[in-house]
Amino acid sequence: MAIITFTSDFGEKDHFVGATKGAIYSEMPDVKIVDISHFVSPFNILEAAYIIQNAYNSFPKGTIHIIGIDSEINEENKHIAIKLDGHYFICANNGIMSMICSEIAPEKIVEINIHDKIQTSFPVLDIFVKVACHIARGGTLEVVGKTIKEIKPIKHIMPFVNDDKTQIVGSVIYIDNYGNVVTNIKKSFFETIQKGRAFEISARNNKFKKIHNRYSDIVNFEIAEDKRHDEGKGLVVFNSGGFLEIAIYKSNSATIGSASTLMGLSLMDNVSVSFSTESILPRVE
Repeated sequence: MAIITFTSDFGEKDHFVGATKGAIYSEMPDVKIVDISHFVSPFNILEAAYIIQNAYNSFPKGTIHIIGIDSEINEENKHIAIKLDGHYFICANNGIMSMICSEIAPEKIVEINIHDKIQTSFPVLDIFVKVACHIARGGTLEVVGKTIKEIKPIKHIMPFVNDDKTQIVGSVIYIDNYGNVVTNIKKSFFETIQKGRAFEISARNNKFKKIHNRYSDIVNFEIAEDKRHDEGKGLVVFNSGGFLEIAIYKSNSATIGSASTLMGLSLMDNVSVSFSTESILPRVE
């Protein structure tokens, strides 16, 4: 049974998600459709790229991923289908795939060219669904598009490193449901620059000198629970996707607050890491 995932910024109020799924089932009643998210911030390419990168490889090889973000076709926003890491991705060529492609080279990229056969103002429904079902039936990418070599890059995908390698300047690329703040600084990149040196992470007026393995590492379990007052404490971890994340322990924006609300951090805000000039043992805990 073919699996098609669906990610969009459509939300759930309107008919768009239901209509798209209905079109898929009309063509392939036995297909399995899995929603990844429909609450991507409108037209937020970087946020969608982060979600897709961290979700797709949990699915089996051969899965087809429809990404409905900023998908209106124009001269600067063509449609593409990509085979990468054994998966298929159908989306606009707006940079949304460049986060994954920066780490894994695509096996094949085609610019979709079936639009002359289908008049539409809703390309996710009328174009992406056709391409996804074609692939699900075993069809090749060359039938729906012409091969291209490169995709449009996304801005702010890589953090900046100064010439003497004493500072990384990254940016906030995602704020999750808990208000945790995710940066574009990956663990592998951090460790390559760190080289065993002590560090200080700065985000607005907040500073951290440790990176924890788990959120609960900030808790001193030797102290009685009613005397700890751990909720609301700030910390830094490398999250499950390997990205540097600033968090509040047991954060809740409605009660104790979150990293975003308490620290005043928003999308694209700078987060910097300054390294000592002396080589010592790492401070990642």
